Amino acid sequence: MHFDFVDLTLIVHLAETRNLARAAERCHISPPAASNRIKNLEEQLGFKLLYRTSQGMTPTPAGEAFVHHARLVQERLLHLASDMQDYGEGIKGHVRIWANTTAISEFLPVVLSGFLRDHPDINIDLREVLSGDILKGVAESATDIGIVAGNVYSDHLEMLPYRDDRLLLVTSANHPLARHERVDFASTLEDNFVGLPTSSAIHLFMTAAADALGARLKLRIQVGNFEAACRMIEMGVGIGLVPESVAQRHAKSMNIRMIRLNDAWAERKLKICVRSLNELPPIARVLVECLRSSEDGLG
Repeated sequence: MHFDFVDLTLIVHLAETRNLARAAERCHISPPAASNRIKNLEEQLGFKLLYRTSQGMTPTPAGEAFVHHARLVQERLLHLASDMQDYGEGIKGHVRIWANTTAISEFLPVVLSGFLRDHPDINIDLREVLSGDILKGVAESATDIGIVAGNVYSDHLEMLPYRDDRLLLVTSANHPLARHERVDFASTLEDNFVGLPTSSAIHLFMTAAADALGARLKLRIQVGNFEAACRMIEMGVGIGLVPESVAQRHAKSMNIRMIRLNDAWAERKLKICVRSLNELPPIARVLVECLRSSEDGLG
């Protein structure tokens, strides 16, 4: 069975716009030509991909499945074009990594810099993504390697142990909680918090933990990174949840206190996830081994 790339793109645009004229315009073809393409495609398949109503066109169940696979094909072709451009510029490989906030800020910089130094003809595309979206991205081949945190599982992916990621409560030296060695997260929710941007994985993790207790996180200020968060905490703006490795590093130069959380979710395990280790491109497998063998992620 033959599929034309324009047909795939047209169906995706129709699913997004629900309008034949707009979808045709995006594909740079006329509406009659688009209608004829859809008709021919449905005849080739032997079933309908779209419902036609007065409100427009919507995918049938078969159409939804078609759109899903068409988007995967588009994604792979985009990566193909990008990789081929890299080869033309002298680059011999490209590895994509989606990871959570802690992995990107704490564990990956040194090991990736060493990897890139040892492999000057390799490029890495590193993005901060939420754990649930990372699993989806790996499953759909939008990324080669994912690094996720917490109790996330997938029957269709290989999950490899990576690092421990304990979250601590961090306060200023004179905060009432600073004299405690351990606290329950619930006992902190009357305080103002210093947080990271709303789009960050750690922010969503904190708000989800508060929601589970039927409470609302009282965000006093949101900053761009952990260092700025610890500085604000030191100055008494609020308290915050920070990975242990981050807190220990900044405690050497800032007057902050670290308090263990009694909550089980504070003890998080980072995992590397891939669709299949054996099916990864060779250079991506080398990178996975570098990540797993680097002591504490520091090479």
